[in-house]
Amino acid sequence: MSLKINHSSKTCSGNLKITGSKSETNRLLLLKALYPGLQILNGSNSDDSKAMNHALSTDSNLIDIHHAGTAMRFLTAFFATQSGREVLLTGSSRMQERPIGVLVDALKKLGADIVYENQEGFPPLRIKGKTLSGGKVTLPANISSQYISALLLISPLLQDGLILTLEGEITSLPYLKMTLSLLERIGIDSHFESDKIRIKPQKQIEPQIQTVESDWSSASYHYSCAALCEEGKIVLNSYRNDSLQGDALLIDIYKKLGVKTSFKPNQIILEKVKDFQLPNSIELNLLEAPDIAQTIAVSCFGLGVGCDLLGLHTLKIKETDRLIALENELVKLGAQIRVTDDSLHLSPSQNFKANQTVATYNDHRMAMAFAPLALKISLQIADANVVTKSYPDFWNDLQEIDFEIVEK
Repeated sequence: MSLKINHSSKTCSGNLKITGSKSETNRLLLLKALYPGLQILNGSNSDDSKAMNHALSTDSNLIDIHHAGTAMRFLTAFFATQSGREVLLTGSSRMQERPIGVLVDALKKLGADIVYENQEGFPPLRIKGKTLSGGKVTLPANISSQYISALLLISPLLQDGLILTLEGEITSLPYLKMTLSLLERIGIDSHFESDKIRIKPQKQIEPQIQTVESDWSSASYHYSCAALCEEGKIVLNSYRNDSLQGDALLIDIYKKLGVKTSFKPNQIILEKVKDFQLPNSIELNLLEAPDIAQTIAVSCFGLGVGCDLLGLHTLKIKETDRLIALENELVKLGAQIRVTDDSLHLSPSQNFKANQTVATYNDHRMAMAFAPLALKISLQIADANVVTKSYPDFWNDLQEIDFEIVEK
């Protein structure tokens, strides 16, 4: 499905209920499978979370998680602990190109029985569940935080718990802290000091309910709308000012781009600052929040602001090579841009080419990052249904703030 998008009034105003955080939901779903007394409220309705939930509830020996990268990492660890069960864990053709060897090697050191079905180091995986001994593991700290979180989530079920040593600079530290905070919330003690994380074995927790905060990555697209509109006030529910999500740094980033954030109980209010003096260019290290890089790059392009975005090496192994995808589509729209293996450099300009079709590369964030640009120029989004991976209500929510959307 291709959508033509426009915004005649250039004013964004509305009150939106954003789905629960995919990152929190998927972690809690795994913990619920390990500790059945746990209940979850405001869980994500994303494709990824649906895939995760289905995989954890099915009795099938074939588990296909399609494009859900988080699910692939978390379920690899989970099924390794399921004594007496054998599964073949697979995904889309792109998923089978995404490396998982670092996690598999670590699990094998803890006693796991995992075999590569096809190519060494990549899914599909044949996993024979067993009781894992646990113990000490060392990982490079600059890998995807999902590998690390996968180990941490199963660590209380390991016979000897886990002592995890991280070597080097940690990538996406907030996601790692989110995992540890959720473990603490449900009653599991952890100790994180310097380069070591220690978690003791714990077979049971108290029955409880955990409410998922709405997704800050999803909020990023509305921050972009607030920045690119001429006048705007967008209310988003349900958010906390003590968020576990690293993408909450959107508040400070978009303050530089003319968006004010106010907190009220259970919500945030995004307001366009009138007569704001935009910078010529901004520089950001997004090592701890790479998922919002696409949104920021498009916002800056639409505002005529240059940007240098650093710390983006994990974007090379996402649903697509996001850096190359951004370069391709922004150039199509008139941008002057250069990317490396871990950075993006956009020159300030307002040379817009309207009525272009943005390719989405089977990547939900490409579709959603580019859509707010319709506040500046009309455009089309190809394969628009891809947003269901993380934010199924996205197009409806854009219509709520007066975007004009027509199926082509």
